[in-house]
Amino acid sequence: MTNSVIITCAITGSLHVPSMSPYLPITPDEIASESIAAAEAGAAILHLHARDPETGCPTPSPDVFRQFLPRIKQSTDAVINISTGGAPGMTMDDRLAASEWVSPEMTSLNMGSINVGLFAVLDKLHDFRFDWEKPFLEASRDRVFQNTFADIEQILSRLGKGHGCRFEFECYDVAHLYNLAHFLERKLYEPPLFIQFCLGILGGIGAEFDHLLHLVRTAQRLFGDDFEWSVLAAGRHQMPFATQNVLLGGNARVGLEDSLSIGRGKLATSNAQQVVKIKTILTELGYTIATPAEARQRLALKGADQVRF
Repeated sequence: MTNSVIITCAITGSLHVPSMSPYLPITPDEIASESIAAAEAGAAILHLHARDPETGCPTPSPDVFRQFLPRIKQSTDAVINISTGGAPGMTMDDRLAASEWVSPEMTSLNMGSINVGLFAVLDKLHDFRFDWEKPFLEASRDRVFQNTFADIEQILSRLGKGHGCRFEFECYDVAHLYNLAHFLERKLYEPPLFIQFCLGILGGIGAEFDHLLHLVRTAQRLFGDDFEWSVLAAGRHQMPFATQNVLLGGNARVGLEDSLSIGRGKLATSNAQQVVKIKTILTELGYTIATPAEARQRLALKGADQVRF
C-alpha cells in the first residue's frame, strides 16, 4: 500500500452498441456529464472515445470531440486520455485525428493486432435501436484489429515526439509486453510506463487471475520497477480483477466501455456508480485514491496547461 491507487474511468468506448444499455453515453452532453461525474466520484484519468450523437456509432471526428472535451477540462482536473484505437474499420489517420487536434496529456496505444469477437453478443441481443448495430457486431467474425509494428511506431512518432503525449499501453496478451520492450530497446519511448492489461476480450487473453499474475510478473522482468499498471477486465470480471490488481500493487480501471453492469444481472446506471463502487472497495481495504495531480507526477505527464483545448 505504498502508492495511492489511480482510478481510470473509460466512459463509452467503441465496442458496446447502444442497444445493450440505455445508460451508455452517446451524445457530447452525455459524455461530458458522465465524465465530470466520474471525476467527481474519484477517477483521476478519463479514457474517452466519441460517438455520433444521432446514431451512437463510434466516430473519430474532431468536431464531435470538440463538443465535449473543453467542458470536461473546465469542470474537472482529471487527466484526459484519448483513444487511438478508435473503432473497427477506422484508418490510422482517423484514429489519430482527434489526438492530433487536441494534443492531450495521454492517449492509449494498443501494442499488437488481435481478433476482437463482438459477434457473441448476437446470441443475447435481438432488438436494435439503430440499423448499423447488428452488421457492426456481425462483421467482427472476420475482422482484425490492426496494430502492426509500423502502426505503433507511427503513433509513437506522431503523438509522442510530435505532441509530447504519454501513453497508456494496452496489452491484450503476453506478446504485447515483448512488443513494448522492443520499442524501449530502440529508444523510441522512455519510462515511466503506464501499462493497461486487457483481459476477457474474445480474441485476447482470457480473464483468469493466473493470467493477470503472469502478465504482471512478465512486465516486472522486462521493465523492472519503472512502470505503473492497471487492468481492463471485460464484463462481469471488472470489479474482481480491479480489486485483485490493486492487491498485486497496481491500479484500477472501470467504466461503461469495459462493463455495462454494476452487479450480477444489474445494469450500471452511470460511470460514476462504478467509480464509487471500486473506490468504496479499495478504501475499505485501506487504500487511498490518487488525485489527478498525483497521477500526473507518477506518469510524467506534461500537464493540463499544455493541451490544445
